[in-house]
Amino acid sequence: MRRRTWLPAAAAFAFFVLVWKAVVVVGGLPPFILPPPETVAERFVTAWLDGTVWPHFVTTMVEVALGFTVGAGLALVVGYGLARSPLFERLASPYLVAAQAVPILALAPLLVLWFGPGLASKVVICALIVFFPVAIATMVGLRSVDARLLELGRSLRATRRQVLATLEIPSALPNIFGGMRVGVTLAVVGAIVGEWAGASKGLAVLINLARGSLFDIPLMFATLLTIALVGIVLYLLVVALERRLVGVR
Repeated sequence: MRRRTWLPAAAAFAFFVLVWKAVVVVGGLPPFILPPPETVAERFVTAWLDGTVWPHFVTTMVEVALGFTVGAGLALVVGYGLARSPLFERLASPYLVAAQAVPILALAPLLVLWFGPGLASKVVICALIVFFPVAIATMVGLRSVDARLLELGRSLRATRRQVLATLEIPSALPNIFGGMRVGVTLAVVGAIVGEWAGASKGLAVLINLARGSLFDIPLMFATLLTIALVGIVLYLLVVALERRLVGVR
């Protein structure tokens, strides 16, 4: 099963690398426009070994972890309120939709101005971008709980807390994890956007340094590769946790 899962992904990646190499060779592109894949791979390894990437990577990961935790935690509470309180839904929905309609790229400079260029603004940006998909997924999951199960719980005189813990949350977990799959990758986007708006350290800062003062285009591509790998690994971690808790095959 694992081989069936990984072989197509590995084949697609190999095909992507071959196309990349062919574009460089056939187009005669210089390294400062599009470096060949072997040059990027070599720079990726050397940048990690000489410590160039590590401090920026740690900074971004702290921002992603805190932002995702705060955003997903608040989203679970608000999603429950949206699912179980019609009044709360009518009051909160317009503001949630309006906040989602405004691009985070437009809000990032303002949030950096309010909260400063440090960790706080990055956590807020990550939390905002994570919040909406997890909240909506939680609301949809709780509303899709079988009404007969809820009626059974009431007939057995289960308390509100018991119904939530034994019926609602287990039934809604697939939807909640669906939102978290989206949210964890968006958390990476939020951290990069926040660093782009203003920061002294982080993977987005390293991209700017590689592109600007260092003019090290292979390093820029290596940093982009690092960001992509971070998103993939975090997504797979959420999937693994979902399989452990929900039993999804």
